[in-house]
Amino acid sequence: MYANCGSMENACRVFNKMHTRDLVTWNAMIFGHVKCGQGQKALELFQKLQQEGVQPGPVTFVGVPNACASVVALGNGRQVHEQTIESGCESDVFVGNSLVDIYAKCGSMEDACKVFNKMSSRDVISWNAMLPGFAMHDVHGNKALEHFEQMFEEGVEPNDVTFVCILSACSHAGLVDEGIQFYHFMTQNCMISAKLKHYACMVDLLGRAGHLQEAENVIKMMPCKPNADVWRSLLGACRIHGNVEMGERAAQQALELDPENVAGYVLLSDIYTAAGNWDLSECSTAEKGKRCEETARLHLD
Repeated sequence: MYANCGSMENACRVFNKMHTRDLVTWNAMIFGHVKCGQGQKALELFQKLQQEGVQPGPVTFVGVPNACASVVALGNGRQVHEQTIESGCESDVFVGNSLVDIYAKCGSMEDACKVFNKMSSRDVISWNAMLPGFAMHDVHGNKALEHFEQMFEEGVEPNDVTFVCILSACSHAGLVDEGIQFYHFMTQNCMISAKLKHYACMVDLLGRAGHLQEAENVIKMMPCKPNADVWRSLLGACRIHGNVEMGERAAQQALELDPENVAGYVLLSDIYTAAGNWDLSECSTAEKGKRCEETARLHLD
């Protein structure tokens, strides 16, 4: 309960007072730390589990790779992979998905592909786990597109997460036409309604390519209220292309929706700096955030 609620301090207190603990107890703690973004603590707990002679199971080997991915610990991930082989859990589809996910997130696409190709059974999550890696590390986006086509040819039905991944890959590779085609394919052929993440991807796709007005039009035509992430996508595109006026509009919206997130101020400061309005090149990230907030507020007001 405490772990699911994100109260790891209380979860640890109960855990440490228990006279006997089984694998379910350890798994609950590992997943709790992963959920709270405490990957290193999850890995330390996994090591302690083994030191106390508890045999990890398939569920454990789903959580631990996620911990490695959260701290980008490729070496730890490979060690966990070896242990899954020794324990005979490697064939479990959920374990395989977690291993693919960690290798892809850590940028080791060769290892991700090896695990993926060895899996005796794969679900849509298996295919989705590969796409973010291609999006981040395949400059031309060709592998991501080929992977999607292969997925479709093998009869795996893509879901909304699949299209977030493929749209992101198109955005990073500058494949505007392909991204638009995938968006229409998602809504018209697969009958998947666009969600906020899809709109953010489309704004990013158009914005990165310099189609700033089209990106802003996407936001204006959204059937639901755009969140701060959508506006920050537009703001990031304005930073790339130096559009101060639109950047101020996007920053205003993003900061109204998420005033505590300093990213909006930092992005806006970069736009002002590029336009020659001010120079924060010598400032640290913390200093930049503070000065950005003060000066951006004046600009926006």
